Amino acid sequence: MHICYIDESGTAELPGTTSHFILAGLSIPVSRWKDCDRQIASVKATYQISDAEIHVGWMLRDYPEQRKIANFETLAFDQRRAQVAQHRRATLFKAQKMGGKGYKQLKKTYRHTDSYMHLTRLERTQVIQTLADMLRDWQFARLFAECIDKVHFDPLRHQHTVDEQAFEQVVSRFERYLQLISAGQPQPNLGLLIHDNNPTVAKKHTDLMKRFHAAGTQWIDLTNLIETPLFVDSTLTSMVQMADLCAYALRRYFENNEADLLNRIFARADRYGDTVVGVRHFTAASCRCRICTAHRTI
Repeated sequence: MHICYIDESGTAELPGTTSHFILAGLSIPVSRWKDCDRQIASVKATYQISDAEIHVGWMLRDYPEQRKIANFETLAFDQRRAQVAQHRRATLFKAQKMGGKGYKQLKKTYRHTDSYMHLTRLERTQVIQTLADMLRDWQFARLFAECIDKVHFDPLRHQHTVDEQAFEQVVSRFERYLQLISAGQPQPNLGLLIHDNNPTVAKKHTDLMKRFHAAGTQWIDLTNLIETPLFVDSTLTSMVQMADLCAYALRRYFENNEADLLNRIFARADRYGDTVVGVRHFTAASCRCRICTAHRTI
């Protein structure tokens, strides 16, 4: 049995607020789950974020209040946390008096970054890089992803939405992988999808999966994938958080030309020989990015 953990990065709406939409799936054998979870927990414990969700986008933001605290880097974690919390309370009181959208945005930012406010930006970056390097070394893991450049996506031509295409592609590639590793085996390798619980897509992807089970995807019949996706709270599931890391790394590569995280995880992209088949960049045929080049290798 293999579990594929799925998360997204960017907005699926057209045009939305991002140029790309990424749906990433990270597959591991069930027998490896406990060891992977322990490794992730060990990294979190080192930085005193054991109960925190690894959400890369929030972790790698700038926390300007840290620069207002003298010798912040030399303080103990509990001292840092206390002083940052004090600054944030003062900032919220000022924003509340001023009114407007600024107060609500600050509350949202502080809520999502509360678990990491005792870590410097360098330390937060080190957490993500350590986890990415850990994932790179999981030779049993496979990365599947559909990376859609929305400039080149025509919903009328494709007869479905951005997120529907992305989901069908990830499902198809995971199913193909399961079929290949099952060849010649007495029992098939089965697969299950575990998806970050996004209420706006849960019913849609469940219905799509029922259709795929009945009639196959555009590319392949489902013989090894079982059930419809299980939707879970990503704050409680470390492996979904690792899928988030993969989706974030891919989108930052396409939108900001940031290659560090992608370089650390790309070895896990599913391959057939020398060709990367698990990760695709849906864009202009002339694209020569790393993903397109690796996807075209024969």
